[in-house]
Amino acid sequence: QLQASGGGLVQAGGSLRLSCAASGSIFSVYDMGWYRQAPGKERELVALISKSGETNYQDSVKGRFTISSDNAKNTVYLQMNSLKPEDTAVYYCAADSWGCPFTVVAVYGMDYWGKGTLVTVSS
Repeated sequence: QLQASGGGLVQAGGSLRLSCAASGSIFSVYDMGWYRQAPGKERELVALISKSGETNYQDSVKGRFTISSDNAKNTVYLQMNSLKPEDTAVYYCAADSWGCPFTVVAVYGMDYWGKGTLVTVSS
C-alpha cells in the first residue's frame, strides 16, 4: 500500500517535498516512480528510482526535482524546487518489480498506485 502526501499551494519559484510511505520494506525489490496528471492532460512519469538507486527524470524537471528513498522509513520522496505553474497537477507515487527502463514505465505505468496529492503552483 502506498500513501502520498505533501502537496499544497506554493508560489512559482518555491519548493515542496512530496512523500510516499509504503507498507512494508519494498524498496529493495521494487522500482518507485512519481507520476503527475494535470487537468485535461494525460498522466506523465516525472521521476523514477530503481531498486538499485538509479534515478531518471522527465526532461522538464531535470535539475529541479530530486527523487530519493529512505529504506529505514519505507518512504520515497520527491523534492521539487524552482516550481513553475506548469508543474501544477495531482502527483501519484507508484511501484512495480519489473525493472523496466524509464521510457517503458512512462508509457505502460506501474503495477501499484497510491492516492494522489495535489500540487498547485501559483504565478
